[in-house]
Amino acid sequence: MTRDLPGVAHDAPAHVSGPHEAYLALLAEGVLGFQACGSCACVVFPPRGRCSGCGADALMWRASAGRGAVYSTTALSPRDKPPYAIVLIDLDEGYRMMSRIEGVDAEATRIDDRVSVRFTPAGEDVLPLFVPDRGDR
Repeated sequence: MTRDLPGVAHDAPAHVSGPHEAYLALLAEGVLGFQACGSCACVVFPPRGRCSGCGADALMWRASAGRGAVYSTTALSPRDKPPYAIVLIDLDEGYRMMSRIEGVDAEATRIDDRVSVRFTPAGEDVLPLFVPDRGDR
């Protein structure tokens, strides 16, 4: 059934064991990973050990193209720091994730704005942050 799954097949790094660790390792490689079920084709995010749709342990890693649309947005204004937008993004592969929008005023982000992922180092981790999608990828 893998031919009907969204995204591109991508193996999890061999040196990690759990779903969350595999997700972080894929981010470090510059891959926005998600899982899809080989039994029912359900798209699964955040990563887990069993399918949230059918309970099967047939989850496979997939690579997202990293493009999607803003589902909801809110501007946060921390004290003594510039405001930023926290968003829920509907990725084109059929899952939703929370992130931030970079490169645009926090209050200028709108529902249905097209965005694309950028990987940003943050200490020992890599964060998947989004920027307005101008169709240049």
